[in-house]
Amino acid sequence: MEANGTEDLKKPLLQPSSDSVAITIPEPVHNLDKKTRTVMFKIGNIKCASCATSIESVLRQLDGIKNVTVSPLEGQAAIQYIPKLITAKKLKETIEDAGFPVDEFPEQEIAVCRLRIKGMACTSCSESVERALQMVNGVKKAVVGIALEEAKVHFDPNLIDTDDIIEAVEDAGFGADLISSGNDENKVHLKLEGVNSLDDVKIIQSSLEPVEGVNHVEMDLVENKVTVTYDPDLTGPRSLRHCIKEAGGSSKSYQAILYVPPRRTETERQHEIEMYRNQFLLSCLFSVPVFIFSMVLPMLHPFGDWLEYNIYNMLSIGVLLRWILCTPVQFVIGRRFYVGSYHALRQRSANMDVLVAMGTNAAYFYSVYVATKALTSDTFEGQDFFETSAMLISFILLGKYLEVVAKGRTSDALAKLTDLAPETAHLLTLDIDGNVISETDISTQLLQRNDMIKIVPGEKVPVDGIVIDGQSYVNESMITGEATPIAKRPGDKVIGGTVNENGCLIVKATHVGSETALSQIVQLVEAAQLARAPVQKLADKISRFFVPAVVLVALITWMGWFIPGALGLYPRHWIPKGMDKFELALQFGISVLVVACPCALGLATPTAVMVATGKGASLGVLIKGGNALEKAHKVKTIVFDKTGTLTVGKPEVVSVMLFSSISMEDFCNLASTAEANSEHPIAKAVVEHARKLSQGSGSNTEYFAEAREFKVHLGAGVSGKVGDKMVLVGNKRLMKTYDIPVDSEVENYISENEQLARTCVLVAIDGKVAGAIAVTDPVKPEAVRVISYLRSMGISSIMVTGDNWATARAIAKEVGIENVVAETDPLGKAERIKDLQMKGYTVAMVGDGINDSPALVAADVGIAIGAGTDVAIEAADVVLIKNNLEDVITAIDLSRKTISRIRLNYVWALGYNILGLPVAAGILYPFTGIRLPPWLAGACMAASSVSVVCSSLLLQSYKKPLQVQVTQGQIPHPTST
Repeated sequence: MEANGTEDLKKPLLQPSSDSVAITIPEPVHNLDKKTRTVMFKIGNIKCASCATSIESVLRQLDGIKNVTVSPLEGQAAIQYIPKLITAKKLKETIEDAGFPVDEFPEQEIAVCRLRIKGMACTSCSESVERALQMVNGVKKAVVGIALEEAKVHFDPNLIDTDDIIEAVEDAGFGADLISSGNDENKVHLKLEGVNSLDDVKIIQSSLEPVEGVNHVEMDLVENKVTVTYDPDLTGPRSLRHCIKEAGGSSKSYQAILYVPPRRTETERQHEIEMYRNQFLLSCLFSVPVFIFSMVLPMLHPFGDWLEYNIYNMLSIGVLLRWILCTPVQFVIGRRFYVGSYHALRQRSANMDVLVAMGTNAAYFYSVYVATKALTSDTFEGQDFFETSAMLISFILLGKYLEVVAKGRTSDALAKLTDLAPETAHLLTLDIDGNVISETDISTQLLQRNDMIKIVPGEKVPVDGIVIDGQSYVNESMITGEATPIAKRPGDKVIGGTVNENGCLIVKATHVGSETALSQIVQLVEAAQLARAPVQKLADKISRFFVPAVVLVALITWMGWFIPGALGLYPRHWIPKGMDKFELALQFGISVLVVACPCALGLATPTAVMVATGKGASLGVLIKGGNALEKAHKVKTIVFDKTGTLTVGKPEVVSVMLFSSISMEDFCNLASTAEANSEHPIAKAVVEHARKLSQGSGSNTEYFAEAREFKVHLGAGVSGKVGDKMVLVGNKRLMKTYDIPVDSEVENYISENEQLARTCVLVAIDGKVAGAIAVTDPVKPEAVRVISYLRSMGISSIMVTGDNWATARAIAKEVGIENVVAETDPLGKAERIKDLQMKGYTVAMVGDGINDSPALVAADVGIAIGAGTDVAIEAADVVLIKNNLEDVITAIDLSRKTISRIRLNYVWALGYNILGLPVAAGILYPFTGIRLPPWLAGACMAASSVSVVCSSLLLQSYKKPLQVQVTQGQIPHPTST
């Protein structure tokens, strides 16, 4: 790494600046034949990650392929290709020739957009939006999240665009704003200056579209803005700005300024809170006087007599004032309920707006009837309910205001992650010898891959990269949750958003834009928050029939009180003074309508998932949605990989034994050359040992450049030709495969080292074992207490490894694991997990996410540990950014706490309904005289939603269980159960 970094440092990255503001860069490369498209395939018969790798390797050999991503978990492939060089039909045929049937062959590209949905009140609203989107021709998939107030839509851009999608949402009665469009690609938004005509726009668009690496150009003619989607391997924001500047030539002067589109920030959320607050206060301006005129003043002399004074016939001053004050509340402030009801009923569904509109309309229009009857009669006496209508709307708006305030805090953790990246960076311009020519402060969004950045002490790292020069300690706690600063030297990786503590670092940018670890974390958490958990199906099922059932119950309640009253089946003194039997029955019916509103039910699961996934991300534990959370809480058996999971993952060679006349240097060089192409940690240890041996002997040359006919034998080792010699490096199983005898001397050496928990790697040259290398990989210091704590949680641990039995048993004994499976290849690990599942166990697999992909996919919960910057691991359900086993406990414990919180939320949500509904229906009234007025029922409904959100917010106080145990000194002993 150090050597490579030095060579890269000497390459000319940027030309000397000729502009005092912008950095001059090489002119972009134009190629009209390099336009790309992306096609999605659904592929059958993908059994493991190896299958996915095979498909990728076959496709990458074709001309015209830009990028291939195959997900073994979903059985899907996303292929970016150049239509001028290859067709989608050819891609399909290639996949099928490789032995994998293409179940679906979509002729179109698939685009993805995210929308902010406004006006959703409950689960019925989100289902209405989903139905409206799925009915649109060209929409392939739509997911709407009630708590996040967002929708993610997969669509065919050849049939519809984002404007059509927004229009469909608005036709369903909801507002929609575009958050993002595209497949999470790298984008840059630029505001144009010097553009005065349509010809200028065409010039800029025609200059950008042919640039190599530009995938899509979207022009905004109204505001003179351009959005460019690009491939960071080929171009970048500064190149595109330069292209626009050069497009005008000598006759025109175009400028492109970085433009950051507004996102849902704290300011926007505050605006929403203020909007609901203002609506509530405006409602109170009318409803409080109504309440005073109806509830307070009539009991105070002489105000009561004044209010009872009849203006005309039996119409009193009090009724007229209440009518005047209630009307704007009902029709102006309460207009949102009418609009929501109309659109819900048009979609053949019913939501909270329907219940509120029915309840308030019943109270208001009956009161209008009473007032009109009093106006036209000199004998009529009746009780109006204007205060019920006005106060009900006010309490519902108060509940919505409190709910928005509380919901705003559910995404605090994600907002903090988003704001970690600094706004500016120190970009260095180097000459051909690697000397710094200039240093310029630029926006972080203008950084491109391979840029050289200087990070001074106390500053944040702007993007992911590799340290080229300097030494320092970097605080990565904001990303990984690890409080201890990490030492960084040349060759080490740094993560964007972390803080450089003391020394000055020169870093080469390797991941920019949406590729940084921070961006991937945010994307994963956002996707997790939008996805529905299986436990939410209960709320979805209930919401489908809940509102119609409530309307029916309200009607039965009204009839149940009115008919017996009309028949004289209950005493007259049950009816309050100033009411009749119809009015009493009406109040009970309205109370039932309002108190049973299912708002809280729809918030029970998504708010808890939002808080849990955000909190997990802040602790370095990325949980991919409610489905992973729900599965993780059921886990009773955990299968651990050994190397890199239970052990540190950085093996070291501790001894080398020769069994032939070859020299030690030649032996190590042959072995390291054969292992050079392997990613296995033991292979890296062998290569590193050979490098040190070579430096120690004064020789700085490798034995041969590379091994020919290189082949990886899963779970056994590698083979290849080094010069004219056939070299095998691996375990006894590999020797047996090639019929290479292992004599007693070799067996004794292997046995002695295995008893010391060392792994022996045999090296065979030209069909004979020439020597053996003993490698040790120390156990992680936290492994013992993690296994012990899992046992105390009722979770059994199994170690499955490709290493030999003796080493595996020694490591297992050291950490406290009783069940061991050794000498197993990656596919064998997956089979072992399936065997456990067949016995009825819910199994989690903990591995490093590379060789363990088949097992991670096969497990109920795949946990990838030590991901570092590679956070977007397809095979895993849970990604642990740190290389710390304690986070396995954190992931499972957090899932248990979250599912427990969701169940408690359902108690809060349904508790108000179950307890409030009978009281609202008047079941206690005959015995105790207690009844629930409609305005108080509205307060209970609002309180249920606020209670659910506040209950979810308590998850923000979650602490890692092992940290709590350490603080309290209660770590269970390894032998305790």
